[in-house]
Amino acid sequence: MASRLEFVCCAALVVLACPARVLADKLQITSNPSGATVELDGVIIGTTPLEKDFPGGYFHKTRTSMGSRLEHPIVARVSLAGYASREIKLTEGPMNWISLNGRNRGEYWLFKSDHFEVELKAISETFTGGITAKVFDSSIALAPELSLEELVRRSKPAVVYLKASDKSGSGFFVTGTGVIVTNAHLARGEETLHTLLSAGREFEGRVVYIDPDLDIALVKVAVSAGESELPHLKLADASTIRQGENVLAIGNPGDAMLFSVTKGIVSAVGQFPDVGPGTWIQTDTPINPGNSGGPLLNSRGEVIGINTQKLIKKNVSGIGFALSATDLLEVLRRFYPNAVPLMEKTSTSETGRASPSENVDSSANSSSNASLSAAFDAVGTVSISSDPDGAEIFVDDKFHGNTPALLKLTIGSHAIVLKFPGHADWRRTLEVLKSSKTSLKATLDPAS
Repeated sequence: MASRLEFVCCAALVVLACPARVLADKLQITSNPSGATVELDGVIIGTTPLEKDFPGGYFHKTRTSMGSRLEHPIVARVSLAGYASREIKLTEGPMNWISLNGRNRGEYWLFKSDHFEVELKAISETFTGGITAKVFDSSIALAPELSLEELVRRSKPAVVYLKASDKSGSGFFVTGTGVIVTNAHLARGEETLHTLLSAGREFEGRVVYIDPDLDIALVKVAVSAGESELPHLKLADASTIRQGENVLAIGNPGDAMLFSVTKGIVSAVGQFPDVGPGTWIQTDTPINPGNSGGPLLNSRGEVIGINTQKLIKKNVSGIGFALSATDLLEVLRRFYPNAVPLMEKTSTSETGRASPSENVDSSANSSSNASLSAAFDAVGTVSISSDPDGAEIFVDDKFHGNTPALLKLTIGSHAIVLKFPGHADWRRTLEVLKSSKTSLKATLDPAS
């Protein structure tokens, strides 16, 4: 009896000393091409190929109450200069862990795999086509307004329904080559979004960019060679907005019909830190969950904002917000540098009144693509880091991702600018030599 008791005690001590697995398991993240920066939940942990130790309980169900459990989901962001960034949801869950005695010990998540391979697409292959943007001078007459029916008829084909794994929302095409704008909170953690057009056509949309500060994401659907352009919408800078003008929202509110239309007015325009950075359009247009990411249109069929959120407070109703198209244009400029909406030339209509001419930038991307392609064939290597991390890199006025980064540049002189919110721009002119390897460490001073 004594020996049996000793055996039971020893077994119990072994279980307590070895909760689930003593040795950690390894998480591997690789990319093609390699050398990409990996962030886990916003923290840079290294570059690909990457290995990181995690407790065994993060990879399989915990077997004892003493085992380690992953108590939150994990999203990896993989980015490389010159390539569209990817966000990958590494975990599945939540799941409830029930002990042997039936007690609920809480929720946990598990890694889907111990190895994730990420395929990165070059910016030059992703952001093709051109965008249409418009800026008005106050002295120039506005284009004629469309009837409500005509406005819906023209705009609705360019609006899409987007379905994620556990949420849904709206978006709209800004190029005929399949680039879609939506909200980042819909796309974050998703590799693809099921995309449905009002005409019934379906695509798989690949999440190709998420802005770290603004609630903006870009999604790309594949368009077959020789296929006609997809319907897309024009953008109008915030300077075109008039307080009190009529506006229209098209989207997919939850528990309602898809591609619904609601109407209202512009209540106010300006900065509103309570809802986030950027220029905001306040409107009484009904904006419900599911409308997020859809367009807010003026009466001329131009997108003036991205429907983003509704103010929910006690005794407050009928107040919605859209992030202005000005902020969207700032994001799109990174990939379409020649699509900056400049003050447009005026043309005289048959009535003799001056009217603004459209800037349809169908060739904007061709020049940026050529420069990017040339960069990949270059022979000089530049490593760029910054304090603070995550500064935006512009080389010769073209966006090349965020620091830290390893760039390949053509030989010759290049203007390098780093930008970070709340800090003064950092500027250098760099002479790249054949087969050279240069390291730049930039310190961005707080803006005065």
